[in-house]
Amino acid sequence: MLAQVLGEFARAKINVIAMTMMDSVEHGVMRVIFETPERAREVLTRLNMPLNETEVLCVDLDNKPGALAAVAEKLAKNHINISYAYCTAGAKGGRTTGVLKVADVKKSTKVLQESYKKDSKSQPVIRRSQVSRN
Repeated sequence: MLAQVLGEFARAKINVIAMTMMDSVEHGVMRVIFETPERAREVLTRLNMPLNETEVLCVDLDNKPGALAAVAEKLAKNHINISYAYCTAGAKGGRTTGVLKVADVKKSTKVLQESYKKDSKSQPVIRRSQVSRN
């Protein structure tokens, strides 16, 4: 199933920015951040695959130990819950993209922007669409 779905994204020239997979006895979940979520939605719909879209916070970080921990600490200090997180090392310039499902994306963005004001390289970027295939 994964090969089929990824093959369809490739044929449609849809770039995957980040992805994670989990499997249970009952079903699998693929969480994906796309460069063009609208086109990915079309592909999944055409394949008759169930999907959900979720607002997540994507943070472009230095690819070094502790970078994602610093983000999690800043959010925790501001009482913002993280439901799940994953990251990729494939961001521009060797950086990493942390993907966080947070309780309040708007508040999280504000907290991180204020704390990273001095360092524009680590400004959080919000991608409004994460497509999950259940």
